[in-house]
Amino acid sequence: MKRAAMLSGVAIVPRFVVGGSGFTAPSDLISLGFIGAGKQAQGLKNSFLKTEKVRITAVSEVYKEKAQSFIGELGAKFYEDFRELLDQKDIDAVVIATPDHWHGVQAVKAAEAGKDIYCEKPLSLTVKEGRAMVEATRKHKRIFQTGSMQRSWPEFRQTAELIRNGYIGDIQQVKVSVGGPPVPYNLPPQEIPAGLNWNLWLGPNSYSGYNMDLAPPLTADFWAKWRNYKEFGGGGMTDWGAHMFDIVQWALDKDNSGPVEIIPPDGKEIQFLTYRYDNGVTMTHENFGVNNAIRFIGSIGTIDVQRRKLETSDPLLKDKVIGDSEKKVYFSDNHYLDFLNAITTRKDPICDVEIGHRTATVCNIGNIAYDLKRPLNWDPKKEKFKKDPEANEKLSRPIRKEWSIQF
Repeated sequence: MKRAAMLSGVAIVPRFVVGGSGFTAPSDLISLGFIGAGKQAQGLKNSFLKTEKVRITAVSEVYKEKAQSFIGELGAKFYEDFRELLDQKDIDAVVIATPDHWHGVQAVKAAEAGKDIYCEKPLSLTVKEGRAMVEATRKHKRIFQTGSMQRSWPEFRQTAELIRNGYIGDIQQVKVSVGGPPVPYNLPPQEIPAGLNWNLWLGPNSYSGYNMDLAPPLTADFWAKWRNYKEFGGGGMTDWGAHMFDIVQWALDKDNSGPVEIIPPDGKEIQFLTYRYDNGVTMTHENFGVNNAIRFIGSIGTIDVQRRKLETSDPLLKDKVIGDSEKKVYFSDNHYLDFLNAITTRKDPICDVEIGHRTATVCNIGNIAYDLKRPLNWDPKKEKFKKDPEANEKLSRPIRKEWSIQF
């Protein structure tokens, strides 16, 4: 009887006594499954583990050497096919870190499997796939965080709040300096390396020959270049564009909307791809001398922002403390912890699926305008181009039957 009492006493020792104020009991850790185990996933793994709120129990990857490197000493289970990972009942949420051509299918199927979702940006390869992701998330009552982590960085939050409170006056023009649109896939085929399931890497796409630039080995000293080709990504427009256009959408309070007109450069009067919003603000895709940056031009001042750097025409604005009675945006200083907290509270995180979809849409319709080389009128409510069947056909793409999802 005395031994039983002692064991019982051990079982009810308070958590903070056992592990300190930051201790999380193993039973309270959120179980994550990773879909994709390349360079981006390695960084995400470290960011999530630093929260001390998760355990990574499974990984799906079509390139075995990448899966082995990712797993390391985690003890996580390996699945080549992500659908097997989604079948595991003990996984609470998934982190999708695959090429863009996979995001829509994997996110929809993850929602259908009852998993909460963290998905890398840009959210989707096409507008209709993005809307399908939103609908699946809502239907299955999932928490969804888009990997637009700049919203959890102070320089971008300060920018959004300065603009929303009118500190540089009425916004007249925005310049976004990021790379250009993608090109059709044109690389010569090479021998498929051992350990890579190339057919599963292609997934929803029709067959294309393997080239190392698309899926490089771990020893490669460059990032995979699938982003450059329209079959797999959206070029610089969706790569860095998904970060920078996202901050514009946030600052202009357009998270549930978007531009209404897109005009590609014509070599004459229109020098740069130009977006127009319904409030008259214009936004150009324009290199103004700084890579991967944004310039906001207001009636009484300007703001230039890039990662780790904020410049304001009035130097006092850079560190201006936004008062409690002023307009504030959602506060997060840790994008990964924000997602985990949202899983617990069941409230939307800072970059919910609708927000990520709207930003990806800005990028994607810009690419369509580049492709068609003519002005387009966009209806952000109906998510269609006005009286333009040819442009509307480009809002989706053919998907192999095995991977079809409902649009």
